[in-house]
Amino acid sequence: MREAKSLTRIMAKLRGPGGCPWDRKQTHRSLKPMILEEVYELLEAIDQGDDHALKEELGDVLLHVLFHAQLARERRAFDFTAVAKELADKLVRRHPHVFGQEKLRNPSQVLRRWHQLKQQEKPSRKSCLDGVPLSLPALLYAQNLQKRAARAGFDWPDPKKGVPAKIREEIRELTRTQSTGPSFGRELGDVLFTLVNLARHRKVDAETALRDAARRFHTRVRKVETLAGKLGRTTDSMTPQQLDRLWKKAKAL
Repeated sequence: MREAKSLTRIMAKLRGPGGCPWDRKQTHRSLKPMILEEVYELLEAIDQGDDHALKEELGDVLLHVLFHAQLARERRAFDFTAVAKELADKLVRRHPHVFGQEKLRNPSQVLRRWHQLKQQEKPSRKSCLDGVPLSLPALLYAQNLQKRAARAGFDWPDPKKGVPAKIREEIRELTRTQSTGPSFGRELGDVLFTLVNLARHRKVDAETALRDAARRFHTRVRKVETLAGKLGRTTDSMTPQQLDRLWKKAKAL
């Protein structure tokens, strides 16, 4: 608690008269891209399993929480204490099996009850899709839409058969599309959206799966470039067959 009070005092001083010119200039809107960058750096620290980096990046994310709370305090809207209190109340309210008398036996029951309580807290939401942020990355946005819709009954009766069949159907439609313009883009989007559905039913996060695939590609390209360099060559001077041999070698490393 002492550290929290110290942090809020430091933040107030940075924003106050005689404080930091850069900090004093910031607004909720100007900080938006920065907090997004900090969250991605936090995700990278988690992926790397680096506890020192994880501690540092958590602090950077917390800084943004403090910053936004201070901006709100200056507008007499709320402060960091109010943010912490609302979070504490929410955690207690949404865990009646821990802080109350309800009996929930497994994680799926806990998650279902969490969503029920969340819906009760937000009666203004009329659609099952209300509350999914439009600003999410496309794969994550698609995944969250599908999860919300599935809880409201919009799902496959037999996902093991239905989803793969839908993927095959969408791929056929994509390959039949001759245009490289908007109609091809729509068909490609349908394929991607259905693949996200498959990932959801297989309990795989589509955003993480694609990011991991991209990282594997990045690593292998770098290895191929290194192997080509050892041969005194550059990749753009090699034939597809030569590159393929190096790719297979890099994949085996």
